[in-house]
Amino acid sequence: MRLRLRPYLRYKLLNSLFTGLSVGSIFVIYQPLQPSIYSVGGILLALGMLIIAKFYDLLLNIRRYFEIGLLVELVMLALVSIFLLRPYTYMSALLVYGGYQLTFMFGAYLVRGETLIVQKSKALAKIDIAKQIGYLAGMVGSFLFYQVVDGNKESQVYKLHFILLALEVAIIWFFIHSFERRR
Repeated sequence: MRLRLRPYLRYKLLNSLFTGLSVGSIFVIYQPLQPSIYSVGGILLALGMLIIAKFYDLLLNIRRYFEIGLLVELVMLALVSIFLLRPYTYMSALLVYGGYQLTFMFGAYLVRGETLIVQKSKALAKIDIAKQIGYLAGMVGSFLFYQVVDGNKESQVYKLHFILLALEVAIIWFFIHSFERRR
């Protein structure tokens, strides 16, 4: 496999746009959860990250990076879909929280893997710039969305998830097209 930088930059921009748009919504989605859930989630997150780090020698290659990155994006697609199908239930809040924790477990791995796969400082700079532009655009977009869209915070967050669903489909498409399979 080989990384194709141009579609990967689009992927990183859209991925960060998703993060910027969605960051405020989690506080509304998580409302049904008890504070102790966050402690348990944090413990499981730390343990998961420890386990993943123990396997870096097997995981730090472009094939595994692609597989794990795609898994993370598919989990995000599932989380958005779950929320749209069953919004504001205890179970959906728990599933969304657990899913986010699962994706966060792979966060350090994905950053390390990306650095090793890309290797060139100019390309890494372009990636970081795309991520920051996407995140900033997402935060501004989120602010404007909540200012413009009528309704209470629950209905606003629910409506935002239709945008997040479409965005996540585009993210997955660009991620897949960022990798060229060698024959």
